[in-house]
Amino acid sequence: MSADPKCYDIFVIGGGINGCGIARDAVGRGYSVYLAEMNDLASGTSSWSTKLIHGGLRYLEYYEFRLVREALMEREVLWRMAPHIIWPLRFVLPYHKGMRPAWLLRLGLFLYDHIGGRKDLPATRVLDLRSDEAGKPLKRELKKAFEYSDCWVNDARLVVLNARDAADRGAIVKTRSKVVAADRGADTWTITIEDTISGAREQVVAKLVVNAAGPWVDAVLTDALGRNDARNVRLVKGSHIVVTRKFAHERAYFFQNADGRIFFAIPYEGDFTLIGTTDQDHDGEPGDIDISDEEIDYLCEGASTYFVEPVTRDDIVWTYSGIRPLYDDGASKAQEATRDYVLKPDGGETSAPLLNIFGGKITTYRRLAESMLSLIEARLGRKGRPWTAGATLPGGDFSALGYCEQVRALAAEFPFLGDKLCERYVRLYGTLARRLVGSAASLEDLGRDFGASLYEAEVRYLVENEWAVTADDILWRRTKLGLTTSKEQRAELDAYLSQARG
Repeated sequence: MSADPKCYDIFVIGGGINGCGIARDAVGRGYSVYLAEMNDLASGTSSWSTKLIHGGLRYLEYYEFRLVREALMEREVLWRMAPHIIWPLRFVLPYHKGMRPAWLLRLGLFLYDHIGGRKDLPATRVLDLRSDEAGKPLKRELKKAFEYSDCWVNDARLVVLNARDAADRGAIVKTRSKVVAADRGADTWTITIEDTISGAREQVVAKLVVNAAGPWVDAVLTDALGRNDARNVRLVKGSHIVVTRKFAHERAYFFQNADGRIFFAIPYEGDFTLIGTTDQDHDGEPGDIDISDEEIDYLCEGASTYFVEPVTRDDIVWTYSGIRPLYDDGASKAQEATRDYVLKPDGGETSAPLLNIFGGKITTYRRLAESMLSLIEARLGRKGRPWTAGATLPGGDFSALGYCEQVRALAAEFPFLGDKLCERYVRLYGTLARRLVGSAASLEDLGRDFGASLYEAEVRYLVENEWAVTADDILWRRTKLGLTTSKEQRAELDAYLSQARG
């Protein structure tokens, strides 16, 4: 077992959006940071979201005004930080007789437009579905809708880019590194981590531990820290289906279901529509989940209530399920449980401090990190000021309205790529796309073709710069090319990566 002789200020457990966001903020203020993730970055909750940066219109029904306001204020902040992976999206909310009354929808959307400091996102408007393009895919009895703004996000890439920026600023980021023990002293922690591929172990010493393990936050308290009383999170399962594209325009739909729940239908990766999510309590292991037949039927039937063309099982090309680790506030229904975050300190006066994170949502990760840094400063002393609101993520150093200009510039510099590949590169890598292409003068110069426009140069870039290890890391988290690659192509990529690892 090796030991790192350095004593770090902060050890972060968990490479999801909260862990990576905290690591980035902390190292940018001058703290030394070590982050360990037992699987791949964003391999848990953070890559299984509905891919939205949103205020949470439905949370207004549960009087979560502080959370909604904070989330609304973050939309344009995050859009400016990462305009390559976050962009505005208009949502069409049809009025459905027998469900929420029109006056309630108007009131909710009025609050949505005015309590969050909206500047660049357009305001709500009323649509006549009988004449608007958004009405064409919908059933004829739906005549009126409200259209409002939120944002779309490539959630897994948001996590990776926070990790990349943290590492560029000096943080140690280790994936496939599981915390198997954490021994607490008066002033420091000694953390034992195990490489889940090689089995090798090492020890790291840190002044403070942040438990940002998401669905595993209680498991960390129980297994690594010996806390048998850890019962803080409510595990709620959310499932989605991806189907062949159901409408041609670029707006999304916000649908109400007869049971009071809501779900979305969103343009996805060009040729598909993403439909979800469900809300069900989950009693098993956080990593052992799949969509159920009941959930598939629920989403298909719900969407078929609205679309002229029914959504059936035959339309489904992919499904995914994830666990939301919500703070257990005692709500009777899963959909009523708070989406707000709770930060709980543990120790710090006569023993080394531990700071736990329960709950939260992807939209407010940056504000959560700032709140966590306030707690860290109280224990370790202040080293720097809040800085992330005005700092772009890697590849995002261009105007929030300048995506098309970036695509045109890349196409002019590398005409052999073609428009479609240029668009994909800019959407994933922003201004860093040039580093990926390097000195290539033809597609052949990008190396081996693994299918679906995935070339060896991109694979090497993701391994060397973004902690990619397996085909799933590349095809489902760094990109979504798994939707269009064959089983044989995925196996070929995995074999290549295994050989590269030696």
